[in-house]
Amino acid sequence: MTITTCVFDAYGTLFDVNAAARAAAAEPGGEALAAIWPRLAEDWRRNQLEYSWLRAITGAHADFRQVTAEGLDWAMEAAGLADPALHSRLMALYDNLAAYAEVPAMLATLKAQGLATAILSNGAPGMLASATASAGIGDLLDATLSVESVGIFKPAPQVYDLVGQHFGCAPAEVLFVSSNGWDAGCATGYGFTTAWVNRAGLPVDRLPWRPAHILPDLHPIPDLARRL
Repeated sequence: MTITTCVFDAYGTLFDVNAAARAAAAEPGGEALAAIWPRLAEDWRRNQLEYSWLRAITGAHADFRQVTAEGLDWAMEAAGLADPALHSRLMALYDNLAAYAEVPAMLATLKAQGLATAILSNGAPGMLASATASAGIGDLLDATLSVESVGIFKPAPQVYDLVGQHFGCAPAEVLFVSSNGWDAGCATGYGFTTAWVNRAGLPVDRLPWRPAHILPDLHPIPDLARRL
């Protein structure tokens, strides 16, 4: 079945989740972060994701901004950073994460090919609105779909259902793109055609399903969508 709709995870896929810690380390007064920001960013992201999964499993849903703040709490404590002002600054920077360099042109090419484009994200609506506005890509997206409309995080199938509900398309018409191997794998199990953007060259997750395509970045997405 021909691909009609390209759907993207947001954080780590379109937006660089390391950008907040990297930017804070480069600001005046950021000396405490200069040597440790990569580890802080890694701990922050890992806990953010793990907390989302645990909340989904237990039914203790909270929006992604709260989960993001709690992940940062842990990462800062692990780094020995007790600084409420730094915490606030990092959260503010997270609202305005930089998009990867290829994102605007990639989305514009998909639109020129006549494809629908969307974000499907754990992010809360306000977070996603800030990020897309800051990156200047809002007019290149037909929809920004948040898990807040169903109250559970990915990879719950109710989240993937949002795409068909919004666009009226079958799963086989969707190219789903994520930088999270588990997300791409679970979306394959759901029925989407999937692409895993594996920027770090990580092994494939040991799940019942595998991503259909593995790419180093987002540059090949328009050509892939055209060929499917």
